[in-house]
Amino acid sequence: MTIPENKLLNPERTEIPTCPFCNMPIDRPTDLITRMSGEMPVGLCSCGAVYAFDETGHNLGSAMSEALVLSCNMDWDLAWDLVPEEDYEEAIVEHYDGVKHCVCPTGSLDDRQIRGALYFIKVHEDIGEATLFDVKKRLEKARKSVSAKRQHITRKRILSKKQVETLVIEYNPEPILDAAGKDRSLIRNIQRLLYSGDELVRKRAADILGQVCAVVAEDDPSMISRLLQVLLYSITDTAAFPWGAFDAISEIIANKPDVFGAYLPKLYPFLSDETRRVQAMEAIARVAMSKPELVRRHTFYFVPLFDDPDPGMRAYTAWLMGSLHATEMKEDLKKLLGDDHEIRIYRNGKIELKTVGTIALEAMRAL
Repeated sequence: MTIPENKLLNPERTEIPTCPFCNMPIDRPTDLITRMSGEMPVGLCSCGAVYAFDETGHNLGSAMSEALVLSCNMDWDLAWDLVPEEDYEEAIVEHYDGVKHCVCPTGSLDDRQIRGALYFIKVHEDIGEATLFDVKKRLEKARKSVSAKRQHITRKRILSKKQVETLVIEYNPEPILDAAGKDRSLIRNIQRLLYSGDELVRKRAADILGQVCAVVAEDDPSMISRLLQVLLYSITDTAAFPWGAFDAISEIIANKPDVFGAYLPKLYPFLSDETRRVQAMEAIARVAMSKPELVRRHTFYFVPLFDDPDPGMRAYTAWLMGSLHATEMKEDLKKLLGDDHEIRIYRNGKIELKTVGTIALEAMRAL
């Protein structure tokens, strides 16, 4: 979308939001009543383009998946099979203000920073013919019910966004867990903290999110499955995935391994990704603490990692072997006892600085 530059004459000029594919005005994004409260507001242009609203502007990977899956009428299998450019086109409209439903070219309005973005997906005609009629029906139903839905959410909300943030920062999960079965907005409010610049806040957010998801999954496991799919999709986006996504995925699986354990193998391919392999290894090791059986049969796959040049990989491999009670790895663990490289490891709401050797010793004691 082209934005004229004339900030000095009108520093807070606004524009009507339009579709980047057909240049027609678009409706305000709305929440789908059939989906979980943590997902993004979405919309449909008259030309068939679907869009999702990311109010932070930093979660474009999730926005893309929201728009793509909705374009496929919630068919995740179809969405994951589509190929960019071959099957659909993408576009982003930046500086969208969801409060006033306008685009702010300068990025500010009424002393507010406008960081929101609309992520557009337009599937090619052969796919759209089969899905967009049902997408339109979903959105029409959502708009008719939006007033009642807002009243319902307001009535049921127990903790404000600020209260949730404070409880996570202080690592006080009990009030959040008490409210988890009644207030689904908690998931969205905790998810926001996965982007925190503070590593400890991200870790605590992921930790508590996993516990909350276990409570919600008792009544609605499909909601948490969709959340896991969104998180997994987001970590494939090299430019805009949540820093705490791997932690969140591992905590959700670890807190309900019998239900969500099938998602663990999706982390294995990241062990060969130089930029994410340590995060993936930590996530796998954390799940193994909860349900060793999910990883035990793959034990020998991790043997080469004892000699990995990255101390994080060596440390989490040792931690994993302790959780697996892999007595056959005792000699490999002994070789790490003198390794004095330090890593930061999260446990029980705290980040500790430990050497690889110390972690290896703890693993040996657990065998």
